[in-house]
Amino acid sequence: MVTQQTTTSKYLFSLLVFFKTILSPYNFFLSLIIVHQIRLCSSSKNIGNHGFYIPFSTSFCHNIIAVFFSPCNLSSSSTQSCARFVFPNKEDDDHHFASCVDLPVLNSFLYWTYYPSSSTVQICYRHTESSSGTWVAWGINPTSKGMVGTQALIAYQELDGTLKAYTSPINSYGTQLAEGELSLKVSDLSASFMDNEIAIFATLELPTNTTMINYLWQDGPVSSGNALGMHGLSGQHVQSMATLDLSSGTSVPTKGGKSKSKLRNIHGALNVISWGTMMPIGFMLARYLKVFRPSDPLWFYLHVSCQCLAFLIGVVGWATGLALRLMSAGVHHTDHIAIGTTVFSLGILQVLALRLRPHKDHKYRCYWNIYHHYVGYIVLALGIANVFIGYKILKPGKGWEIAYYVIFGALLFTLVMLEACKRLKKSANNEERNCRGSEVVGNIACPQQSV
Repeated sequence: MVTQQTTTSKYLFSLLVFFKTILSPYNFFLSLIIVHQIRLCSSSKNIGNHGFYIPFSTSFCHNIIAVFFSPCNLSSSSTQSCARFVFPNKEDDDHHFASCVDLPVLNSFLYWTYYPSSSTVQICYRHTESSSGTWVAWGINPTSKGMVGTQALIAYQELDGTLKAYTSPINSYGTQLAEGELSLKVSDLSASFMDNEIAIFATLELPTNTTMINYLWQDGPVSSGNALGMHGLSGQHVQSMATLDLSSGTSVPTKGGKSKSKLRNIHGALNVISWGTMMPIGFMLARYLKVFRPSDPLWFYLHVSCQCLAFLIGVVGWATGLALRLMSAGVHHTDHIAIGTTVFSLGILQVLALRLRPHKDHKYRCYWNIYHHYVGYIVLALGIANVFIGYKILKPGKGWEIAYYVIFGALLFTLVMLEACKRLKKSANNEERNCRGSEVVGNIACPQQSV
């Protein structure tokens, strides 16, 4: 009977923990609902009078109260608090910190003790949900709020299992995180890796009377050969900056990262719409619609409208890219920038050429057509190629990539089908023209065309 009671209690307690997790906003109301049952399980003589009996133990009743009245969720590391964390070697005085803060992104926490008399700060940067294939970094930027100029502490686990911690000055956006001396004096640098958490410990000597520091934190992949790969360029990876008041313990996230990330997303979306979607549609309107309705000028107006609108959107997309370039001195996406500038310049020439378009019967019209068509093909090909290059740089969510792959696939399928129809119609027209010529010369009957 005792075994059955214990097993039942365990199952029910597990269910309560589950409902606690998914229904946490309603814990107070759920608690009121079960109060009656809790009172009953405090007195077994009252339980039998209700015709419904589950053999609750006293400890199970206490567990119910603990689960539903606990102020925080019982879930994972996403709900961790730096104040509740106890370092494994808690008896070590070096791992006692006066202040801490839960960092807003990248599953990170910062602990520190500030000594104003010596202008030193003892820190611990803790990064949870890490793996042996991840490097983590934390650093202070004494000159600005950006990445360049950061005096960084790096830690990662090497292929042989050794945990390496070292310093690296970030002098450009193209940094390889090479080991080097910092402008700040660093001592007692060490790191630990336990339970999928990497922690970096160090003591830093700050300039005299420094109470405000700009700091950054980051993570990225470790590839074969212990090479540190580039961190993500969107989402949380561009929001991991803040300013810390060492005296008051106030940490304020830097807004620049979020605005820059938003501008990147706008830049990508505008160029996907313009060069990657509308330009191909405008091309198909001109190439195929006039084949089926050659006497109708509708194809021309649709083509011009679509391409002009795409170009205007592309101008805004190019402008946002230029703004990003000015905001990110040292970032070298040479191919993307060069192709984007070329496409933009050729697009301007196409728009200007529209104003210089000769009349249909003009002797230079054939040369204008050759120029317009081939420059258009180059713009189309380079624009789509640059969209894919941009996806590799921006690294958005899989959903965005799949969405454009679907759009591009649909455009490609439509292009193939329309090209096949065009060639069939052209072949049929040639047959009819040849047949009519033969009829005039040799009196050969041609097949009758249905009206």
